[in-house]
Amino acid sequence: MSLLQDLNFVGIDVAGDHLDLAVQPSGEYRRFGNTAEGIDELVRFVQAHGAELVVVEATGKLEVPVAAALTIASVPVAIVNPRQVRDFAKAQGQIAKTDRIDAAVLARFAAAIRPEPRPIKDADARELEDLLARRRQIVGMIASEKNRLSRASERVSKDIKSHINWLEKRLRINDDELQTKIKSSPLWRTKDQLFQSVPGVGPNLSQTLIIDLPELGVLSHRAIAKLVGVAPLNCDSGKMRGKRITWGGRANVRRMLYMATVASTRYNPSIKAYYARLKAAGKRPKVALVACMRKLLTILSAIAKTGTPWSYQSAQR
Repeated sequence: MSLLQDLNFVGIDVAGDHLDLAVQPSGEYRRFGNTAEGIDELVRFVQAHGAELVVVEATGKLEVPVAAALTIASVPVAIVNPRQVRDFAKAQGQIAKTDRIDAAVLARFAAAIRPEPRPIKDADARELEDLLARRRQIVGMIASEKNRLSRASERVSKDIKSHINWLEKRLRINDDELQTKIKSSPLWRTKDQLFQSVPGVGPNLSQTLIIDLPELGVLSHRAIAKLVGVAPLNCDSGKMRGKRITWGGRANVRRMLYMATVASTRYNPSIKAYYARLKAAGKRPKVALVACMRKLLTILSAIAKTGTPWSYQSAQR
């Protein structure tokens, strides 16, 4: 019996020029070109031998073409966090890294962990995601240029100011495109209106939630807080009881949520009162603010689930 007939779990390491594929439990290894023809050949290989699950790392959009092709072919695909896979490799004593080794680690990860396959976003969602990512890049460039401006000579200052003006125009254009894209979809438009009904929540957080946190309103409040990275995690060992800390999660969502929470402690009566109670109870400002982030996320999750706009009464429940 051919080893190919034992194909169950597949790991694919994605590079700019090629795709390395490994199989568990057979140990089969193949390399395909990262081209339209190579991806088609890879899909045929996987289809011909049947895969229970294919795992691919998130690699800055390089993984999207092969993952989309496999999804279209009805092959279960999970796009996973590279750090999680690397921790898995270290736990197995696998320190060395090559494309072939990484593919094998991904296949073992698929067999051992079996992450849940998730559908690839459609073309409109990917375009919206790209616009949102571009907005973050432009904002970062503006901040960098403003930092340079504070210590630049008069001659260079003129050039920096000109560049800042140009970037701010691009930011306005990007924001207009984001709003147009959201309004073109009845589902996105409704979600945007619901989220922005919450005092302190503006278009930036709303757009980020729509594209970067589709699980909002689907997962439980605790699960969504952990996913974003605002859930307190235990740090205990033996008799030692450490401080509860928050870490990991989706940094882009957490960053936007933080800024919205800061505004909410001033303008949202529910969050403002909650923040004051925590401070009065002796909580440090940072701890109180993270708790408010979690509360605001819980409110937004309930709104996404019920489709009901914000009200002070519902926020108190």
